[in-house]
Amino acid sequence: MKTPAPPASLRPAAPDMLPPRKYKQIAGWIVLIAVLVACSIRTDVTPYQLIVGLPQMGSLLQEMFPPDWSYLPTIWGPMMETVQVAILGTTLGGLLAVPAALLCASNLRISRFVSVPARMLLNLVRTIPDLLFAAIFVAVFGIGPFAGMLALVFFSFGIIAKLTFEAIEAIDPGPLEAMSAVGANRLQIIMYAVVPQALPYFMSYLLYTFEVNVRAAAVLGLVGAGGIGLLLDRSLGLFRYDRAAVIILLTLAIVLVIDYASTIIRRKLL
Repeated sequence: MKTPAPPASLRPAAPDMLPPRKYKQIAGWIVLIAVLVACSIRTDVTPYQLIVGLPQMGSLLQEMFPPDWSYLPTIWGPMMETVQVAILGTTLGGLLAVPAALLCASNLRISRFVSVPARMLLNLVRTIPDLLFAAIFVAVFGIGPFAGMLALVFFSFGIIAKLTFEAIEAIDPGPLEAMSAVGANRLQIIMYAVVPQALPYFMSYLLYTFEVNVRAAAVLGLVGAGGIGLLLDRSLGLFRYDRAAVIILLTLAIVLVIDYASTIIRRKLL
């Protein structure tokens, strides 16, 4: 008596046959590699250019070291100005981001006539680079830290509002439904159901944006928006790479301190 053959679904796959998921992974890698190669050819970015430029990079690093530490007292004031501009820009942008995030959050049942324009405004703000904002405000208000601060306000507003309203949409809906069931108004729901859940995330995004803004504020000076960027642009223009190295190292030290402090604060909040 012959034993019946097992169903096709229980038969082992042939060694030369790959599951459909494996084919999708291979196809995905092929598409990714093809896109990278096409972009490299189109933009003329090749490993050969990197190899050819390495000696010149080495020469530049040699000119940066040893740094001119006597330049440190000159740059300390503008560096503190850069940090202060970042603090003001991040704080004001974060405050403006709170109502915008509440208007954009879909789970708060805001009218589409309000939420859709608010989201379009956020998309528009995030589309414009911070350097373009700085150039516009420099043209309007003149060279100085005020233009840089305004650029960081808009930059911070776009980032924090986007991340915060996505965090609000991801909160536990239970407290919102419970307060709605007992007749709480929209303001009470926001104060007692949304804020306690979203506040730690908002503070985390605020601190992260502050770290980014310290670096951005240093770059904004290149277009005349005040701060340490003006001295960095001047040092590079005069080929004083030893002074530029001091500016870079001081910026690195301050960013590391801010990053360490922000990490501690985030852990306590979350």
